[in-house]
Amino acid sequence: MMHGPGPGFRRMMVLEEERAANRRGTLLRLGAYLQPVALLIMAAAVLVLANSGLQLAGPYLIGLAVDRFIAVGDRAGLIRIVLLLLATYVASWLVMGGQIYLMGLASQRTLARMRTEIFRAIQGFTMRFFDEREAGDLMSRLVNDVDVINQFLSNGLVDLVSDVLLLVGILVVMVSMHPRLALSSFAVLPFMVGTTVIFSRRARAAFRRTREKIGAVSADLEENLSGMRVVQAFARESQNLQRFMALNAENRDANVQAQTITSAFMPAVDVLSTVAIAIVVGYGAHLAVSGQASVGTIVAFIAYVQRFFQPIRRLSNLYTMAQSALAGAERICHLLDTPEEYRERDGTVDLPPIQGRVEFRNVHFAYKPGEPVLKGINLVAEPGQTIALVGPTGAGKTTIVALLARFYDVTEGQVLVDGYDVRDVRLASLRSQMGMVPQDSFLFSGTIADNIRYGRLDATDEEVEAAARLVNAHDFIVNLPKGYQTEVTERGSNLSLGQRQLISFARAILADPRIL
Repeated sequence: MMHGPGPGFRRMMVLEEERAANRRGTLLRLGAYLQPVALLIMAAAVLVLANSGLQLAGPYLIGLAVDRFIAVGDRAGLIRIVLLLLATYVASWLVMGGQIYLMGLASQRTLARMRTEIFRAIQGFTMRFFDEREAGDLMSRLVNDVDVINQFLSNGLVDLVSDVLLLVGILVVMVSMHPRLALSSFAVLPFMVGTTVIFSRRARAAFRRTREKIGAVSADLEENLSGMRVVQAFARESQNLQRFMALNAENRDANVQAQTITSAFMPAVDVLSTVAIAIVVGYGAHLAVSGQASVGTIVAFIAYVQRFFQPIRRLSNLYTMAQSALAGAERICHLLDTPEEYRERDGTVDLPPIQGRVEFRNVHFAYKPGEPVLKGINLVAEPGQTIALVGPTGAGKTTIVALLARFYDVTEGQVLVDGYDVRDVRLASLRSQMGMVPQDSFLFSGTIADNIRYGRLDATDEEVEAAARLVNAHDFIVNLPKGYQTEVTERGSNLSLGQRQLISFARAILADPRIL
């Protein structure tokens, strides 16, 4: 009695189909990024084609020299062939430099657009998105994943296309020179195809894992560097080092596994190359002795077989580079395809200049389903009115402000500003009329004046100073070595917590918000 494939097999096939569809989608997305530089790529492709032709000429000229000039002792003809051979090498070198330059230019333009699009997308995500993801992993996608794509587009893609064209060209030339000898040397190709298929399947999964592991390492490193003051305050260096070492070991193991797969492919190629050359020498000698092939043809074939396996050796490295780039591209596409729940929704309108009336109408909210933070909150703040929210830690005071700025959407009810539901207005038009001073005052790299001017870039120096005086920050600022031009280190670490808070107050005041 015969049975069809079980549910496990069917599930595996469905997953494989989904992965294939994802890869196709990723490649199409990369193709769309390359469209604006299509002319550069086409010019590089022409140079690649020319370079392939020049490389094919070498073995043919060597075989010609053996049969027509060396065999008969024609020194003048041999010198001409040698000069022609040198000319092809020089031309190949120049053409190769041109194709690398053009693809490098195309790559940098493409990746600049990609980084900009990723950064634009990240800035448009809601706070819930950042609550659920690690900053280090996002940095890894923006830097590391884009970098591996750059390596492939700048170098790997040119070499990949060039090597494929060279392989096809060698096959065509060998068949045209001596079909039987060519077919005999092709006897190893089925084994080569089988080896490549096995290698590709294992390499794809291995390099996807390497991208995931380096993202985890970057996330942990970023977290520890950002919180170094707390780490040292609680003497957590040893525990954090152990955790980092564990993540680093996982990253190491993932890369070792990927390199092991790659290194196993190279000896197999070398063995098949040796077998192919042995076939050409043995069968070629038989043909030469029987007068069915010239010595020059045999010499040319040996050179072509050697050249045939050189790009195959490179293709293993190029395939490694391509898989790493594809894994990075998949992670980037996954980021860009973040669900709508983490984005500003469509159909919103600009909020006109407001008076500042705020109303919370039967507001319910939960950061996580089933864990409510606010229940049935009703609150009205009239323009010009000052409201103080008092309660224990975790009561929801900060949450109310976050809902007003629409860092999160309410679970139930409405948050209204001048009668507009904040979910129906564009975020920029809402937040540009609000000023916030968070508990954890964040300062950016730049001068103190730049930080105060952050919410209103056209403010004059006098207005910056007036805002600082209003919050009693002016005195400590002018006592700094460079006053308002004092450079702020990362996150304001060269200033005290109180100084950072005063600068944050001045920043909010200078923006002249309708709601503070």
